[in-house]
Order: sequence, then structure tokens, then C-alpha cells
Amino acid sequence: MKFLTFLSDLPDNVLGRALREGYKPAAVAFGFSLVSNLLYLALPLYTYQVYGRVMVSQSLATLWMLTLVTLFVFAISSVIDDFRARILINYGVMLDQRVSGRVFTSLFDAAVRGDPGARAQALRDLDQFRQSLTGIAAAAFFDVPWIPVFMIVLAIIDPVVGIVTFAGGVVLVILAIMQARATGAALKDANEAALKSYGFTDAALRNGEVVRAMGMLPTLGQAWARHRAVTIERGAAAAEASNMYTDIIKAVRMGIQVLIIAVGAHLILKGDIHMGMLFANMILASRALQPIEKIVGSWDPLNNMVRAYDRLNKLLANAEPTAAATSLPRPQGKLSVEGVNFAPPGVQRLVLANVNFAVEPNEVLGVIGPSGAGKSTLARLLVGIWRPLNGVVRLDGADVFAWDRADFGRHVGYLPQDTELFAGTVRNNIARFRDGVTDEEVVAAAQLAGVHELILRMPKGYDTDVGEGGVVLSAGQRQRVGLARTLLGNPAFVVLDEPNANLDAEGEDALMRAIDAMKANGATVVIISHKPGVFRAADKMLVLRDGRVELFGPRDQVMARLVKPAQPQVQPQQSQPPQQPSAPPAAEVRAVEGGR
Repeated sequence: MKFLTFLSDLPDNVLGRALREGYKPAAVAFGFSLVSNLLYLALPLYTYQVYGRVMVSQSLATLWMLTLVTLFVFAISSVIDDFRARILINYGVMLDQRVSGRVFTSLFDAAVRGDPGARAQALRDLDQFRQSLTGIAAAAFFDVPWIPVFMIVLAIIDPVVGIVTFAGGVVLVILAIMQARATGAALKDANEAALKSYGFTDAALRNGEVVRAMGMLPTLGQAWARHRAVTIERGAAAAEASNMYTDIIKAVRMGIQVLIIAVGAHLILKGDIHMGMLFANMILASRALQPIEKIVGSWDPLNNMVRAYDRLNKLLANAEPTAAATSLPRPQGKLSVEGVNFAPPGVQRLVLANVNFAVEPNEVLGVIGPSGAGKSTLARLLVGIWRPLNGVVRLDGADVFAWDRADFGRHVGYLPQDTELFAGTVRNNIARFRDGVTDEEVVAAAQLAGVHELILRMPKGYDTDVGEGGVVLSAGQRQRVGLARTLLGNPAFVVLDEPNANLDAEGEDALMRAIDAMKANGATVVIISHKPGVFRAADKMLVLRDGRVELFGPRDQVMARLVKPAQPQVQPQQSQPPQQPSAPPAAEVRAVEGGR
């Protein structure tokens, strides 16, 4: 019965506010339900008049007049029901317009935070909630308040008929509650297992090449089958219990109809009511119990609606609040990282600890360090994807995390380590799917990235569809198109994370020219790479080790510290293999003089 009370404690989020705004259309729909239910009384009155007057008077004129009036009344009732449905549908559209954007951004924020529960299921949850809230099942609740009206009319006809109908309704409600309790836990388990199996399947499909190449399909299939088995087993248990109660409810409902006929016939034989009231009783009793029957028949969708509502509220509750931000001017590019500590959600150990450095406008910073040093984490913090646990990252003095994201994105370029493209054309991807970006700006970004000629060689040039995730292009092509996307609009601040990971010699030459062009245009550039050759344009170098700044300063001084030539050893008649350069000892964890 949880769905009967979820509206009583609405959260203070965009979904709760949208539901509160639904009270007015709900009140109008409630008024239409009143008129529709009152007009429905025309049917029992019609049957009573046919059997009470027409059959006695044998008047065809009276029969046709009653028929035409009743048909007109039901036409009006149909129009009113249509208006009620339209109001609910339009409210559903309004709710979706108010909520869907926030759900999408909250889902995106959850994915960026690394929340394992972040999946596109949230948008399906919103669709299910909206459709159930404004659909046939929920509309039945508008008829529930009028059940007493029909009960009273039946009691006026004869108290016994009213008591039988009321008792039948109570029995149906009790059975519905028992059905919910018998199936609720199993349905919840089945639903959660189904979500896990869908998420597992999506992940396996995204990595289909690895799965096939490494023969992982049988073992992954076993893991998927375990989730699937829970879904089927618990779903079957819920279906068995639901079917049992459905059959019982059906039998009780038919029994009530039989009792109404029997009681009515008994009263006719006793002369307490007119024969025409027998059919009127049947119609009124059926109408009185109809909302209960609709709700019982829609029990599973209604409970799924509540579960979707709970998941949406959890997603919205965990989302970062959208703070009002004043539009800031184009930054000059002064970057400062001040006492930054960071650990991803659920990780106890700091990935970055007490990171401090500053980069002046129009400088190129190279970031280097072993795997797991926190380089990619630093990149995400620099562009405001993640918020530090302590400290702050500032661009021209403003906190990059608090900066309005759309405004920030116009001045910043970011090329992540794993370049992803979106389904659409090359042009749309470079233009970041923004409206108002001209062809000249797109071509200029491609030329700056050195990918213009490569794009022209594609089947349809800039109008080539890259497919889902850019599957049509090679990894190197995706990275080069991603670089063009990064450079759209000549950004003032650019972060490149392993920009040459998938590039051939031609691509690396284009990358170096792009870095030189960015520097010439006055941009501040941060380059993260394992390949020292990409740092030839760097003004400063930052060395990370175990999440801490080991070295920071001018490029030549830092590189000299990193590469120490081995001292020659003279040993007669014995050749020595070349010595590998050694990393600076832990005792030398400090900034190079003049670097900060």
C-alpha cells in the first residue's frame, strides 16, 4: 500500500515540486470525475424506466426517447472522460519537461562520480513513473471517492443490497492488500536482479571485442545467468502468488454479482422492490466495485511506479546541487592548485595528497609520473569534473568546480585518456553538438588539430557518421577528432590526458603543431603523458608519485633531475651494459629551485 502514501511526504527536489504543481490539474480531473460518475447514474435509471414504464406501457415512443437521452448523456460523459485523460496526459508532459533534464544531469553527475548505480535505467524509471502516474491505473483513484455515492444509492434502494456490496468491496480490498504483501518482496528481488543483469549485459556488450578475443563469454555468461536466474525464480514466485490471489479476487467479484442478483430477486419476490431495480442494482454494484478492480488489476505497475519513484529520489538526493553562478569573462589562464586532497567515493586512501602548484597564463605544463600516481585524477580536478575533498583548483582565481559548466566549457578544452565520440557526424562531434557553431569554427578547430585533411578523406567528409561511440573510426582517428573537439573556439585553458596514446607518427606531428599553435594563441596548456617527447613545448614540469608532488619547476631542470647519466666505470677486459636512468630518491621530494 506504499503507493497510497508516497504523495504525503514529497521531497524538496525537482520531482517533489513538480508533483506539488500537479495538485491543480488533479483537482480539475477530480471535478471531471464527479460529473462523469454522476452521469453514469443515467444507466441504472434507464434500465429501471425500461422495465418499470416501457414494458408496462408498451410505448415505443417512450423507449426511443429514453434511449436517445441516455445515449446523449453517455456521449457527454465520454467527452468529459476524454478531457480528464487529456489533463492528466498534459500534466505528464509538464512533469517530464520539469524533471527529465534534472534527472539526466543527475545521472550524468552520478556516472562522473563513479557511482556504480548510475545507469540509463533512471530515464526509464522516469518514463514508467510518469506513465503510471497519469495512466489508466492512477485514473482509477479519481473514481475511488465516488464509491460511497453508489453504495448510498444502493442502500437507499434497499439496505441489504448496500450491505452486500459494501462487504464485497471490503473483501476485495483485503485480498488486494494480501496480494501486495505476498508478492512485494519477490517482485522487488526480481526487479533488482533484472536491473543487475541488464547492466552486466550492457557492460559486456561495450567490451565485446575483449570478451570474444579472450574467450570470456562462457564465464561472463555464467555471471549473467546467476542474475537472470534470480530474476526468473523470484518473478515466477511473485507471478504464482499474484495469479492465486487474482483468481480468488475474480471468484469473489463474480460471487458478489451473483449475490446481488439473488438478493434483488428475493426482494422482488417479497414485493419490496420493483423488478426493474434488479438490473439497476447489478449496474450500480459493478460501478461501485470497478475502481477497486482496476487498482487490483494494476497492482504490479503501481508498485513498480513506487520503486521507480524511490530510485529517482535517491538519484536526485545524491546529485550535486545546481548553484547559481555569475557569468565570468574569458579567463587569462592563470591556474593554481591549492592544498588539494582527493579520494574517489568509497576509497579510503588519498589518490592525491597536499598538491600545490601554479601555472601562469600562456604556459605549458607537462605532468609525468608512474602509473597510479594520480595524473588522470589531477586532470579531472583541473577541469572541474570532481570536487577536491580539501583545497581548491582555481582558474583566474575562480573555483573551477563552482563555475557554471556551460559557461566554463566555452573557455576550456579537455581531451580525456579514453576518447569517446557520440553517435552523429564528425562535424557535430567537433561542434560539441552545440547550436550556433558555424562551419568555419568547426573547420578552424580541425585545422588547428591537424585533422582537417584526414576528415576530408572520409567517405562524406565532415558529414561522415561516426556511429555509436565512434565505432566507424580507428582509435587514432577518434583521438584526433577528439582533439579538434577540444580546440573548438580557441579555448583559454586546455588539459590533454595522454593525447598521443593512440597516434602514429603523422598524428604526433599534428599534435605537436597543435600544442605550438595553442601556445601561440595564448592558451594555458596542461599535458599528461608517459612519452617525454610531447613535452618539448613545455615551460614547466610536474612529477607526481603516489599522489604527491615530487618535482615541480622549469622543464629543463626537472628533466635533468629525472634523467641522471650513469658514471662510467672502467674495468679492463670486461664490457658493461648501459645503465638505466634512475628515479630520484624519496629524499629528493621537493620542488626544483625557482619552480614554485
